[in-house]
Amino acid sequence: MPTRPPTADTPYVRVDTDVLDANIATMATRVAAQGLALRPHAKTHKCGDIARRQIASGAVGLTVATIGEAQAFAAAGFDDLFIAYPLWLTASKAERLRSVAHDASLRVAIDSVAGAIAMAQALGDTRDSVEVLVEVDSGQHRTGTSPGDAGIVAAQAVAHGLRVVGVFTFPGHGYSPTGRETAAHQEARAISDAADALASVGVDPIVRSGGSTPTVEFAHPDVLTEVRPGVYPFNDAQQVALGRAGIDDVSLSVASTVVRREPGRAVLDCGSKILGSEKPDWVPGFGLLPDLPDARIVALSEHHATVVSEGPLPDAGSVVRAVPNHVCLTVNLVDDLVAVTGAGEVERWHLLARGANS
Repeated sequence: MPTRPPTADTPYVRVDTDVLDANIATMATRVAAQGLALRPHAKTHKCGDIARRQIASGAVGLTVATIGEAQAFAAAGFDDLFIAYPLWLTASKAERLRSVAHDASLRVAIDSVAGAIAMAQALGDTRDSVEVLVEVDSGQHRTGTSPGDAGIVAAQAVAHGLRVVGVFTFPGHGYSPTGRETAAHQEARAISDAADALASVGVDPIVRSGGSTPTVEFAHPDVLTEVRPGVYPFNDAQQVALGRAGIDDVSLSVASTVVRREPGRAVLDCGSKILGSEKPDWVPGFGLLPDLPDARIVALSEHHATVVSEGPLPDAGSVVRAVPNHVCLTVNLVDDLVAVTGAGEVERWHLLARGANS
């Protein structure tokens, strides 16, 4: 059971810094051995303290999801950023993008001719202040043009004054217990085809970006130049269920108090407003309980987690750890992280990109 830091009331998000640092080092070593650049996705942690650890371990820069996240990290001194989202620029968003490009080397994304034209028009005379990647769909069927059409998008972007430097994809369909390796192969094929499409219209695909935490171990270094895993510093219940991580590799948990106990059942003070509410079919509950291996979280309300177990349950007032299914949602719901070292030292880490959702 965790020891409650003297200034932290439950529920709060706790990070074991020893495990965190080991996860960061392991990923950096793996990616370096593959001959790839590591550009971790900071939307997972939103935290300058963690981003600095990643850069110190060899990351070439950061990936973010929004202009707001880019603004927050640029203001904190991070000077190499990629917004991995096909932006549709308004005048207001273009002005915010210019402010980031003033302080950092900035890449942005497009996935359509219309989006490219809108970006070029919104940026006007400053459109050469950013580099552009064309997003392609490698199998998740979310955003991204088809690999074969990437050349058309790139050619039109260049014709309208944008600096296209490559392609990227997100193999999100690798979030499946049996689909990680297949998704990585599909990613490689999509990026290879898209790179050929760019080359066919005279655009050099210098950057070929892919990767996710579940698929990075199967990445194709003969195709990709960089990978963008996000969850790996923390891991979560999904990564454990996927076989990507063990429970001892999970550095983040929600410290929660047992507020009610009866035979076979208990209620914790962490609900969907801190654990999130995602539950893929292949995950056994609404989170893992490392201190209670026989127990499952079977239901969530906003401020309640209902736990059932055939084994013993802790007394009311006890503090237990709950590992969220999707850690990105949990981090997005709090203002700071309680970082605890193996020696018991405690710090509060501010989430500098908290709420930066636009």
